[in-house]
Amino acid sequence: MSEYHVDSEVGRLESVIVHRPGLELARLTPSNVEDLLFDDVMWAARAREEHDAFSQKLRDKGIEVLHFQTLLKEALDQPGAREFLDERLTTATQVGPALDEPLSELVMEQESELLSEAMIGGVLKKDLHLPHTQSLLWSYLDDYDFILTPLPNHLFQRDNTAFAYDGLSVNPMAKPARKRETLHSRTIWNFHPRFANAGLNFYYGNDDEHHEPATVEGGDILVIGNGAIMIGMGERTTPQGVEVLARKYFKYGQGKITKVIVVELPKTRAFMHLDT
Repeated sequence: MSEYHVDSEVGRLESVIVHRPGLELARLTPSNVEDLLFDDVMWAARAREEHDAFSQKLRDKGIEVLHFQTLLKEALDQPGAREFLDERLTTATQVGPALDEPLSELVMEQESELLSEAMIGGVLKKDLHLPHTQSLLWSYLDDYDFILTPLPNHLFQRDNTAFAYDGLSVNPMAKPARKRETLHSRTIWNFHPRFANAGLNFYYGNDDEHHEPATVEGGDILVIGNGAIMIGMGERTTPQGVEVLARKYFKYGQGKITKVIVVELPKTRAFMHLDT
């Protein structure tokens, strides 16, 4: 049985994973904000200051604050972690058949701290340093176009993983701009020394299946106590996702989950998640 447990939205918080705004936020531009699911560009330095102040307030209350990028860096130092990431990221369908090998070299050889930053902050064409290649994609892209796009939504840590009672789901995200977040979380849960041998009970998502259209985001999952969970069904969490996840809860919840309440939300951005 895992030591990690959530049975309330309002109980005392002991430990939390946050993501400090980094390179990915600085790479938001007027031309890419819509694709990256933001309303506008952000003042990255100010966002970091405010996030640091918030994190310190949590520490002042005795709450352990873990930084996602640090966890990813530490996971990438473990045997097998880079291979796990590489096999799922540097595919011909993802980056084209001429760029999968150069990107694989970056994943396998880059220093862990720089690699964790690149995985979240994005990889530019110029980062791969290929003077000659017969790649249509390579010829098409400018030096400052992305081979891997930034992931500014890593800021919203609640969405890609959701703990509920004695287990967790690693959520298949709805939008292309967020799908790699789940892979990063899987790398942490499966390889970081703190979690790899912690007996985590995975309800959903820690596999290589094609989950669409059964997408789920953690902002739609509320643990309301006494064995009950409320799930919002709307723009990001689909009926298929709700049904699959609910069945997993009952099957793998070790008897702790006895009721799932579904709330239908309007399929609009203003009502994106149940916790919005």
